[in-house]
Amino acid sequence: MKKLTHIDSRGRAKMVDVSEKPATHREAVATGSVRMKKETLRLILDNKIIKGDVFGVAKIAGIMAAKKTDEIIPLCHPLAVASVDISFHPDLKRNTVVVTAQAKTIGQTGVEMEALTAVSAAALTIYDMCKAVDREMVISDIILMEKRGGRSGEFIRKQP
Repeated sequence: MKKLTHIDSRGRAKMVDVSEKPATHREAVATGSVRMKKETLRLILDNKIIKGDVFGVAKIAGIMAAKKTDEIIPLCHPLAVASVDISFHPDLKRNTVVVTAQAKTIGQTGVEMEALTAVSAAALTIYDMCKAVDREMVISDIILMEKRGGRSGEFIRKQP
């Protein structure tokens, strides 16, 4: 097992020093899902949610959240996020929307947390915009799917 980098020798939280690391191209992809009633998904797809375009608003929320990750997660470094793309994949059989976020930067540390934060905020926004018709929605399975760049190289999650 690898050593935890955000804990000092006395067990206290610390921000990792990346000042000696070279800036490299970094990329991460994360996903999550929002399960809902069949009727709720149909309202979203037919653009009949009273608050407006659910996917459009959720996309902007996810992008904004990715850019502010260091303000939300205490030990994250501020990054110049070069790109965030968010997509939504409705699954009519499972009454689920899968949210996917891809984040990119050129920097000294990775963008995994930015991708995960983007997915989280987008999923929460879907919930917020639809809660008037479905308070039983479930946000789940927010996971890192891929990461590239940096000393630790490439990670691709194995599909079950």
